[in-house]
Amino acid sequence: MLLNIPKILSPELLKVLCEMGHSDRLVIADGNFPAESIGKNAKVIRMDGHGACEVLEAVLKLFPLDTYVEKPVSLMQVTPGDNVETPIWGEYERIIKEQQGKVDVIGEIERFAFYEEAKKAYAIIATGEGALYANIMLQKGVVV
Repeated sequence: MLLNIPKILSPELLKVLCEMGHSDRLVIADGNFPAESIGKNAKVIRMDGHGACEVLEAVLKLFPLDTYVEKPVSLMQVTPGDNVETPIWGEYERIIKEQQGKVDVIGEIERFAFYEEAKKAYAIIATGEGALYANIMLQKGVVV
């Protein structure tokens, strides 16, 4: 056991977060995201019993967001024609502000472009999140 490490973060996930360098990306995926096929070249960590918000909150306690890009956080844009509400996005904003004091750091990426960017991610955390369009990609910053 270690002090001040959120219990939700497994040793495997801690190792991956530690391995990541500046500008590497991490996807926290909802339960519908094709993590295994998109993440063929990434490290895929299964956290099926957990929601995206609790994972994001724990990760951001240890993971600095990149300050060298305007929007180090990306969300999967709702596909035109989908009648879907995304209240979880507001929760993400709240968590980011609470954990890192940052606002206006979230951008949106078209769905299929998000998949392409996710293929380049260092790691994907596959959660059991049931909210639609709850995928979030974080770009790692520098630890100072």
